[in-house]
Amino acid sequence: MPGATETIEHRVRVAAPPEVVFEYFTDPAKLVRWMGSEATLDPRPGGICRFVINGAAMAGKYVEVDFPSRIVLTWGWEARLFEVAEESTAVEVSFTAEDDGTLVRLTHSRLPEGRAVPFHRAGWDNYLPRLAKAATGEGPGPDPWADLSVVARAIQAAER
Repeated sequence: MPGATETIEHRVRVAAPPEVVFEYFTDPAKLVRWMGSEATLDPRPGGICRFVINGAAMAGKYVEVDFPSRIVLTWGWEARLFEVAEESTAVEVSFTAEDDGTLVRLTHSRLPEGRAVPFHRAGWDNYLPRLAKAATGEGPGPDPWADLSVVARAIQAAER
């Protein structure tokens, strides 16, 4: 069906309070610790959210910023990777205090059917564990997605 979209959901537990984890989505220096190499962020409704991941620029805008519990932003690729144009999809992230940490729930919606879904599923599978390490002060190490062959294998695995 042309125009059909899908939603993917992810959860990760982070051993840091919501106030700390939230900043890893709004502070450019903190964001690039776990995802991307450069970022321009203006975390307010209508503000820019743009960062570069392995040479590809994600371009979106913040829709909702409710410190420290929720962020909603549009998401897309300047190069229109997998038919995902700038600001064409939505990412909603909630931060829930849980014991001595935070449950991060990420929902990525309006993804066009096809390869965009396994690509973004594999991407979040790669990056959210890196967030969990970075937000606790641990270095997440080199990004395996810097090697495009790793990206291709992750997509193939996610398509199964």
